[in-house]
Amino acid sequence: MNKLPWLEAHDYRFPPLDQALDEPNGLIAFGGDLSAKRLLEAYRCGIFPWYDDDQPILWWSPTPRAVLFPERIHISRSLAKRIKRGEYTITIDQAFEQVIQHCSGVFRSGQPGTWINDEMIDAYGELHRQGHAHSVESWYEGKLVGGLYGVAIGKIFFGESMFSLRTDASKVAFVALARQLQQWGFPLVDCQLANPHLSSLGAEEILREEFVSLLRQYTVLPGPENWCTRPL
Repeated sequence: MNKLPWLEAHDYRFPPLDQALDEPNGLIAFGGDLSAKRLLEAYRCGIFPWYDDDQPILWWSPTPRAVLFPERIHISRSLAKRIKRGEYTITIDQAFEQVIQHCSGVFRSGQPGTWINDEMIDAYGELHRQGHAHSVESWYEGKLVGGLYGVAIGKIFFGESMFSLRTDASKVAFVALARQLQQWGFPLVDCQLANPHLSSLGAEEILREEFVSLLRQYTVLPGPENWCTRPL
């Protein structure tokens, strides 16, 4: 830990990514805060926060990086049938607080940290109020049963977490998001680290250098004027 730079208050610069530790998962710095300004700068640089309640804020930039190209999303036969049946109603930005609260209870096997604590819930709630963080919701008979949330900068969507209370509820939401992002000209969804759930949807791994190159191209482009709130 003592080899990593400490991020001072009011200094929003991050170290060069080539200083990230190879293990575990590209740890690059610690300290700082979860202000909207720092979080947005981190995402633009290919960095995200992840830490336990009893730790300082830890900042990561793994290589390889898990991403999903919307046009390559994999939809299994069973998932396609579920989507065709219209079992779930999908919306955007209708229940951000509920989605992140549900996601905070999701356990990530083999990954460090308690993931979404109260500090992170407050920080991403502020990003949502500022128009940077968004949620996608799956509804069944009027009840929220699945969804995901993440951060959008320009034409890159940085996925954070998803949850599901019914079969495929989060997958249907993710497919709807990918299709919408493809219409808006988003080239990829950042998935951070690979796992079987994301891989089943078509997530793949690319080197950090390629990922950062895409960030530089697409985070500076204008994003959608309005994230739709009608059912998708």
